Amino acid sequence: MATFFEDQDRARRNTRVLVLLMAIGVLAMGAAIYALLIAVEFQSAGRMLDVGQTPHVFQPLLLLACVFGTASLVGIASAGRTLSLSGGGRQVAEMMGGRLVTGAPRDTLERRLLNVVEEMAIASGVPVPMVFVLEGEMGINAFAAGYATDDAAIAVTRGCLEKLTRDELQGVIGHEFSHVLNGDMSLNMRLMGIVFGIVCLGLLGRLIIRFGRGSRYGSSSRRGASSGATLFLLGLGIIVIGAIGELCGKLIRAAVSRQREFLADASAVQFTRNPEGIAGALKKIGGWHEGAAIHARNADEASHFFFGDIHKRFISGSMLATHPPLEERIRRIDPSFDGRFPAVGEGVAQPDFSSQALGFAQQAVATSRGSANAADKAIQSIGTLQTPTLDEGRKMLATLSESLRASIDNPLSAASAVFGLLLSDDVQVKEHQLQLVEQYSGAALRRETLRLGTKVRALGRRDR
Repeated sequence: MATFFEDQDRARRNTRVLVLLMAIGVLAMGAAIYALLIAVEFQSAGRMLDVGQTPHVFQPLLLLACVFGTASLVGIASAGRTLSLSGGGRQVAEMMGGRLVTGAPRDTLERRLLNVVEEMAIASGVPVPMVFVLEGEMGINAFAAGYATDDAAIAVTRGCLEKLTRDELQGVIGHEFSHVLNGDMSLNMRLMGIVFGIVCLGLLGRLIIRFGRGSRYGSSSRRGASSGATLFLLGLGIIVIGAIGELCGKLIRAAVSRQREFLADASAVQFTRNPEGIAGALKKIGGWHEGAAIHARNADEASHFFFGDIHKRFISGSMLATHPPLEERIRRIDPSFDGRFPAVGEGVAQPDFSSQALGFAQQAVATSRGSANAADKAIQSIGTLQTPTLDEGRKMLATLSESLRASIDNPLSAASAVFGLLLSDDVQVKEHQLQLVEQYSGAALRRETLRLGTKVRALGRRDR
């Protein structure tokens, strides 16, 4: 496990360097625009054949204005794009065509998804996020989006649900929870905004060219035509600088994303304690004819959000790739990987129990057989999952009212039900408990605790 922690530390350090490079790149574009303005000034002065009006090469105020203006333009455009996604993870998921999965899932695959998300929330110590399914997408992929844990959303493709086993799905979801826990979601949202801001620099160049054309053709004087030509050259230069800046921005965005993918892969192993899960999911991406492809209209803008590279690239390790090569990711988890991807067939993967849970159950059975008495057997069975225990749990849940079962499928109501079980019979103590709930979790949770508290406390001892 030490290797994975080292991978995490290295990825964090590299990310800080790359984000700093992004900021330096924006300032460099401002300096390039300054150089362009000086060149245009010299060109205009030469055309006027007036040596006395030859400009100075170094003009500090103009340099400051160019750098500050470029940074302001990129910053304002970036803030505007970020503001347009103020709805957080839910808005990004819906932009990709996602459908919210509620406490009443449509099928067993969605029920398994909700269960795995809840397990990973417990393992990572992060609140349960909203869960979405990208119905039309058969590539094996997923993403996490949002600005903070309270507006986070995790989305998976239909291909991810149908082609992965439970262990593999758990590895993918653990990977996405790393993005939630380590602040990658917020970083990804801001990177999306910055690249959009740089793109707007090219739009400014196009506007200047259009204005220059108007001056050129709308004026009969020689001076007007000259001014139009100057504006045309200036606009063309800004477009070129913007294009180079956009390319550099995408390169840095891709590099940041690649580092965070290594961090998330390592964290998924940490959360699940099962390297085979995420390694198996990555191998299936390589063996599935759809790969990790996403066909949503806005997918390219959010390509760095996803679990796998949404583009099939002919050149492995492309600088514009938002994800490291599959082979490299797998070998960091499974050094014995031979580079061959098993073919993934059509149809839905067979449902399965977690290999870890089965291992624990087998260990518990072996231990209980050798135990000297019933007390030892009972102790050894604590925390294990066995088929009879699961069946008994399902029967107990089935005896609860339908409305109560639906309530505890929702994270807010589930927490309220637990608080309801803990409420005291003493009126003063109960009021103090409710005040604590409101203080730390909000008025909505207090109201829900009062509503469900009556229901759960009316249950028999066994059901409680």
